Amino acid sequence: MIYFTADTHFSDPRILRIDRRPFGSLAEHDRALIAFWNETVGPDDEVWHLGDFAKGSASFVSSLLLSLHGSKHLIIGNNDAATTIDATGWASTQHYKELSLDGSLLILCHYPFRTWNQIGRRSIDLHGHSHGRLTPVTRQYDVGVDSWDFRPVTLPAILASRGRRPARTKPG
Repeated sequence: MIYFTADTHFSDPRILRIDRRPFGSLAEHDRALIAFWNETVGPDDEVWHLGDFAKGSASFVSSLLLSLHGSKHLIIGNNDAATTIDATGWASTQHYKELSLDGSLLILCHYPFRTWNQIGRRSIDLHGHSHGRLTPVTRQYDVGVDSWDFRPVTLPAILASRGRRPARTKPG
């Protein structure tokens, strides 16, 4: 199974204040996101993380990656420092990726696009960065944890979601 996510911001003390995530502490936030990831993603699954993964040393990020199920690819975000990008545990790192999945061309980038490759041929833009606050255009989806109950999500769930806005309450 292939999953998509973004904007986990592990170990970033700003995230609770800026995004008003419903956790009492950063440690609680990180434990919950790790648990939700591992409840959703299996060891043999693949995850495309569309940026803003974590803050911390390369050894911290590498240890975090080891604790998360699946083969992990990073689409680099504006808050991904060299320590995150260079950490051991990524299957790949890049700023942009075009991926064919289930008969659809997916355009993967941390940032949402106004227009993108093959938009006229029904390609799909998956992004992070906006933390669920951006009004999407047709065939554009924010895969960040703020939009998906703090979990990675599959393409079928993404495509079935248009018109659904999950409540931003404390999961669990």
